[in-house]
Amino acid sequence: METGSHIRLVLGRATKAIERVDRASIAGTGLNFSDFSILEALLHKGPLPINTIGEKVLLTSGSMTTAANRLAARGLIKRVQDPADGRCFHLHLTQSGRDLIDAAYQAHSRNLEQLVSVLDPAERSELVRLLKKIGMHAQKFRIDA
Repeated sequence: METGSHIRLVLGRATKAIERVDRASIAGTGLNFSDFSILEALLHKGPLPINTIGEKVLLTSGSMTTAANRLAARGLIKRVQDPADGRCFHLHLTQSGRDLIDAAYQAHSRNLEQLVSVLDPAERSELVRLLKKIGMHAQKFRIDA
């Protein structure tokens, strides 16, 4: 039987290897990780408040503002003031932003698909099921002092 510490070691090493491929794939799109993450969120979720995007892509408020300014300067997003709350701005993809992230996401998705091609459909389903199971357990887990 595998021990908890060995499972953690194997999972950690796999995570690092997958992250390396993920970041290299994103770098191949010509976007940095933060910009790709923001544009991808807008592609899949539609226009969102800037703070909501920051929470989704794990960026601080300051980092999110800097990234939004950079993307707006490149003409990839636009800020639209919320008519119900003038203090809130939603980020929207421009057509050039949509074109860029659509192509970049497709290339990235193909790379990730090649990465997991080592697993057959049943193995993929089982892996997802087991990772969700341990993730849910870890969220509720309490360390005994």
